[in-house]
Amino acid sequence: MSHGDEAERLPQGFQCVARSDQGAVVAIENSADNFYGLQYHPEVRHSERGAETLGRFFFQIAGLKPTWQMEGVLQEQLDALRAQIGPDDHAICALSGGVDSTVAASLVHKALGDRLHCVFVDNGLLRFRERERVEKMFKDELSLDVTVVDASERMLDALRGVSDPEAKRKKIGALFIDVFRDFREELTQRLGGRAPKFLVQGTLYPDVIESCPPPGSDQKHSHTIKSHHNVGGLPEDLDFELVEPLRWLFKDEVRRMGALPELGVPAAFLKRHPFPGPGLAVRVLGDVTVDGALDTLRDVDEIFIQALRDEGLYDEIWQAFAVFLPVKSVGVQGDQRTHSNAVALRAVTSSDGMTADWYDFEPAFLRRVSTRICNKVKGVNRVVYDITSKPPGTIEWE
Repeated sequence: MSHGDEAERLPQGFQCVARSDQGAVVAIENSADNFYGLQYHPEVRHSERGAETLGRFFFQIAGLKPTWQMEGVLQEQLDALRAQIGPDDHAICALSGGVDSTVAASLVHKALGDRLHCVFVDNGLLRFRERERVEKMFKDELSLDVTVVDASERMLDALRGVSDPEAKRKKIGALFIDVFRDFREELTQRLGGRAPKFLVQGTLYPDVIESCPPPGSDQKHSHTIKSHHNVGGLPEDLDFELVEPLRWLFKDEVRRMGALPELGVPAAFLKRHPFPGPGLAVRVLGDVTVDGALDTLRDVDEIFIQALRDEGLYDEIWQAFAVFLPVKSVGVQGDQRTHSNAVALRAVTSSDGMTADWYDFEPAFLRRVSTRICNKVKGVNRVVYDITSKPPGTIEWE
């Protein structure tokens, strides 16, 4: 229970059946009418016996049957896609190489076939050798029509001097749409004048929750945690019709869908750690165009992730990455005084990304990684490890 909302008085006929450690009402019931209310989040892993509580309500009190199957969700989405996109229409898919966009692309490709056209944008904010690695994975393991667009110079120019994380996300979201519009013009010529009006995104339910509420929404008690570039970061004059087949799913459910034989997304894609759409822009705190920040971060991140793989830890962790901090500290390297950058390492475990716990590494592992980073990455003399759970922190720093 990390929020400040509280029920000060109960409706008629209800009684309090549970309180928080601080005395706030967290569960009420009217057993005569079979009405129940909870003020905490039983659906998240941090809530003790949460799944058991929901299961008792759904299956014993409400009398529902556990018939939900991922195969049924897949078929529902295929039917919805064919209803939304006509038999002669084409669609563009924003493909990043991550789990979400790859599963979304595979799903829409199953519905549309060669009428789906994927575009991978190199925005200059990718990880170490990300572009070549992703291109190779697309070529070797997926039969998708993928066009690579280099928009790195354009993106970095637009971000020069921008430090606010919300401003970064909105600029990146708008520029992505500009790139997709340019790609649509080229594609329209290839298709004989038929302009694709649909844009496929790998939007997940947590993206929607954290980007809520939209302007004019009646959700006056909801707060925007951060505007995801593919939700709250989109321009108001968007002239695409969005196709978001994963919009109501969590990350673990997306992985389950991708693993279905009907889609057959390779395990190499499904096991990848999440990577934010704005890329390293939200892992360089402050101005991303500060000299050397992006290259420094890429090198640090590569050392960290490779160490996880080498020691068999990668698959135990939901997400791991490095953060470039806008501070310098004094150090001693090679018997000389240095005044260099500090970086942070972050690794968390989670089931759906809505809550997360920091991963408890053995101290010896952190010692080896820190030493390797400071010895190999020029301009870094201090490494810290983030031991903040979500909540109160988010998984990403921005």
